[in-house]
Amino acid sequence: MVDKKNVFYVYVLRSKKNNYRYIGQTNNLKKRLEEHNSGLTKSIRFQTPFVLEHAEEYESRVEAMKREKFLKSGKGRDWLDKRGL
Repeated sequence: MVDKKNVFYVYVLRSKKNNYRYIGQTNNLKKRLEEHNSGLTKSIRFQTPFVLEHAEEYESRVEAMKREKFLKSGKGRDWLDKRGL
């Protein structure tokens, strides 16, 4: 997992504690995963630790945000479920 300059990531995390799935986007995937697992994300801090299940690269934040929005939708959740994510 090497973060590249000017690359944006959409990622799917899975809680080892309760199997909760979290979807987000960032330009620094390694740092963001560390933030999640250290409890810095208040809304999900009680669900740590997380493992990275899936990541996609995009050239712009706008593209990444569109994909994140899709994955959080009903069709997007179905897409993830069909792939076992």
